[in-house]
Amino acid sequence: MYAIVKTGGKQYRVHTGQRLLVERLAVEAGAEVALEPILYRDDDTVLDPAGLERVKVTAKVIEHVRGEKLRVFKFKPKRGYRRRTGHRQALTRIEVSEITTQKAKAAAGARSSEAKADEAKAPEAKAPAPKAKAKAPARSGANAPAAKPKAPAAGKAKATERGKAKAGEPAKDKAPAKARPKAKAKEAPKDEEGSDGS
Repeated sequence: MYAIVKTGGKQYRVHTGQRLLVERLAVEAGAEVALEPILYRDDDTVLDPAGLERVKVTAKVIEHVRGEKLRVFKFKPKRGYRRRTGHRQALTRIEVSEITTQKAKAAAGARSSEAKADEAKAPEAKAPAPKAKAKAPARSGANAPAAKPKAPAAGKAKATERGKAKAGEPAKDKAPAKARPKAKAKEAPKDEEGSDGS
């Protein structure tokens, strides 16, 4: 039996009683920590999120330590640039205390009780549905006559754009509207002729 857990952006394969170094955890020494399982393997393999919710991996923090010293040396040739620094990573030593799984039977029993509750609610939900279907045809009949007057209203709007008068408004003359563009068109050639003549 083992599990793969994720902590500090890394994944580790762990089993009960195993000690390992992980990235620094923000808890005191001696405290219990719950690790996030990604995979659980026993008689069967659990990968799905619903199954992993039942898996719990706990570990005890033994101590906080620092890793080995790493030497960082930067060098650029022909410039006299040399820099030497060091780094020690902050780590936590933990021991996996237990890997437990809730029984699938308990979860299955809970699911079956939820299914029974859903079945009891389902007939109640089915009863209002026929009433809604009965109302739907009545609404469509009410909407159909309302749709017919809308079409002529759109035609009236087009008629007013063409220059026809609405009831209660004075009629507009079409002639001045057509004369304006012709006048502008005539003015443009005159300007060109005038510039050619001088």
